[in-house]
Amino acid sequence: MDSIIHGRKPESVFRYFEEISAIPRGSYNEAAIADYLCAFAAARGLEHYRDAQNNVLIKAPASPDRLGSAPLLLQGHTDMVCEKNRDTVHDFLRDPLKLWIDGKYLRARGTTLGGDDGIAVAIMLALLDGELPSHPAYECLFTTAEEVGMDGAHAFDYSLLSARRMLNLDSEEFGVVTAGCAGGVRSDLTLDATPEALAGDCIEVKLTGLAGGHSGENINCGRANANKLMGRLLAALLEAQPAARLVSLSGGSKDNAIPREAVAVLAVPDEDSAVTLLTDVGEAIASELCEADRGFRLSVSPTDTPCEMLSAATTRGAITVLACAANGVLEMSRKVAGLVEFSRNLGVMRQEDGKLTFVFSSRSSIEEQLNASQRDLDLLASAVGGRVRHHSRYPGWSYAEKSAIRDAYLAAFREETGTDARVNVIHAGLECSVIHDHVPDMDMISIGPDMKDIHSPDEALDLDSVERFWRVLALFLRG
Repeated sequence: MDSIIHGRKPESVFRYFEEISAIPRGSYNEAAIADYLCAFAAARGLEHYRDAQNNVLIKAPASPDRLGSAPLLLQGHTDMVCEKNRDTVHDFLRDPLKLWIDGKYLRARGTTLGGDDGIAVAIMLALLDGELPSHPAYECLFTTAEEVGMDGAHAFDYSLLSARRMLNLDSEEFGVVTAGCAGGVRSDLTLDATPEALAGDCIEVKLTGLAGGHSGENINCGRANANKLMGRLLAALLEAQPAARLVSLSGGSKDNAIPREAVAVLAVPDEDSAVTLLTDVGEAIASELCEADRGFRLSVSPTDTPCEMLSAATTRGAITVLACAANGVLEMSRKVAGLVEFSRNLGVMRQEDGKLTFVFSSRSSIEEQLNASQRDLDLLASAVGGRVRHHSRYPGWSYAEKSAIRDAYLAAFREETGTDARVNVIHAGLECSVIHDHVPDMDMISIGPDMKDIHSPDEALDLDSVERFWRVLALFLRG
């Protein structure tokens, strides 16, 4: 891949970011990036380990002037969310990302960039390559499947670590030090997609152009959820035409991304009135949306006629789930102003193998609220004749009143920038929670350069902030 980042510092970080952007590395497809990391370590004679999950740990000794310093764990994940625009042709299993520079931002054409968390991988590689002359011993942990339940972090053998202080490099705001995060759980609600002979005319209802975003960090931004909007449209149609039936339904692709697009095919007894009704409801929806969602488009058009539609019970059950499942911000913190305490995102709806599945991501720093979310979905599933599988649950990471690594990083930030970094607790999941659960005496923070619109094709990495972040990190590592 030809280099497109010219003359930017730190050069080694951007060089490695471009290299790994040529390696497909969606969740559960991390074998190739693990091969790359192990080859990197072997070529430099660095101690390294790889496990069955394709987690990779690479260790590097301290510089001669820092032999007495405590080792430092740096950690990030190798997998990325694979989202693309509907009109983008890209195979995430085979194709390299097409990077381009948009002013001060680095983006990928029509797809997610993978800055979350590729920038962490690139930074650790630059450090392991000896970019900084003075540093403690490094233990660099590259985990897998973070975006789909933190599977790699759950599976890693933590007895391999000696460090008891850690920098997680999976935050997206320079000048913010994350010191706590929410826990979460994924829930798959499934209905039998019972077919019957087609009756009526078929129309396709398509929602596009929403902003989407991260289902934790952007959940309080007022951005619409395409799956929920589809539920609103379909509920209005079913009220007006009770004989309407679903033929197919899909929306979103990741439970931890706010869905931007959704598509339904329906069999309706009166095509003209259905089109008019849906168009009117769509116009009302458009008038309510936030500025970020002004690209919203609704199209309703005749489509090819299949031979089957879904039963009345399946149709009503699916629309009930879409319309009635609580979504978005459910509770704000009563202790921390502006912090979301409890949320849920209906990230995916899909139809396959005779099933309709709705995938939810619930987040909270309070375990009982996660329990409550599971119970709510269990009751909803029972009411519509469905069932739920709850999985990939992970704990929260509680704020520590005292933290030596936090104090040291804040001091380095102040010395380098002349300003104070802000300490924050976030409504999103970080592998810090899993690692702290396994190593309770690990002193940790999460940091990173500026990124925006992660988990969406609008994802962008602020190139200037990478240099600023690198300078602070270098000062911190010098001790």
